[in-house]
Amino acid sequence: MAAPKKTMRALQYDKYGGGAEGLKHVDVPVPSPNKGEVLLKLEAASINPIDWKIQKGMVRPFLPRKFPFIPVGDMSGEVVELGSGVTNFKPGDKVISISFATGGGLAEYAVAPASLTVARPPEVSAAEGASLPTAASTALQQLKAAGVSSFDGGSGSVADNNGPKNVLVTAASGGVGHYAVQLAKLAGLHVTATCGARNLGFVAGLGADEVLDYKTPEGATLRSPSGTKYDAVVHCATGTPWSVFAPVLADRATVVDVTPGIAAAAKSFLQKVTFAKKRLVPLVLIPKKEEMEWLVDMTRQGKLKTVIDSRYPLSRAQEAWAKSMEGHATGKIVVEMGGAE
Repeated sequence: MAAPKKTMRALQYDKYGGGAEGLKHVDVPVPSPNKGEVLLKLEAASINPIDWKIQKGMVRPFLPRKFPFIPVGDMSGEVVELGSGVTNFKPGDKVISISFATGGGLAEYAVAPASLTVARPPEVSAAEGASLPTAASTALQQLKAAGVSSFDGGSGSVADNNGPKNVLVTAASGGVGHYAVQLAKLAGLHVTATCGARNLGFVAGLGADEVLDYKTPEGATLRSPSGTKYDAVVHCATGTPWSVFAPVLADRATVVDVTPGIAAAAKSFLQKVTFAKKRLVPLVLIPKKEEMEWLVDMTRQGKLKTVIDSRYPLSRAQEAWAKSMEGHATGKIVVEMGGAE
């Protein structure tokens, strides 16, 4: 095992705002793992909307904790050094990790918490592994928040519990949405999905039972072609008011929103205090190691597939950043540290 280099290539920004042009290529010292951390030689990282929302200042003053900041928390690579107290990994292990608060993914090396690092088997590529932590975990937690308790792949999983039977997934061709469709089908649910016209076939191929173009009248009103009312909505799009959801929901239904604004938060609070049967639930991802391990295993078994929209080498990571900010990626956007220039 070669010792890590003293310096590394990375991209960082030194103030809020600036978009892709705000990312600067730098040579900086390779970080050292602190207690409970591992140092990874990175192979791939995936960009999520939260990464550029942090850059925009949407979670200030909490993140970034300091400038300059190397962004991106979803990563895969090889363990090269262990911080004190880490006993469940060894140098040479292939892993995936999420380092949400400290970022670091747009670099040749990064430190990550061992508590949110899991083994990556040979059947799961570095790019697939790096795509899972935020997007797939969010989709999984959305479905759990909506009442889904089993993902054993059969219709019996629905019959065995009182969870939802019919689910709507919005923005179903995106990073979170394309996982949500697959996980809902693993739970045996009837899935209606919305996406752009160019992705109708793609989303149907993921297993959706009904697919709506969000720009059509039916898509804009979220109305199922079969007239189905939804027990649950995995909401991955933005800007949909409650008045659009209300008519298409079953008597008891949960809309789990990963893009909540102030109005959504207020609506959720009001529904809670009035014991409403139709509920809007804002979701903030709390990464869990056991869920990441399960998602990796589903990928290893071929039950969950990662669709990669585009791949970029580290030298062109600004292009990947800009692509994510455009908001039209089909699946995941990946930066590969050893990728072709």
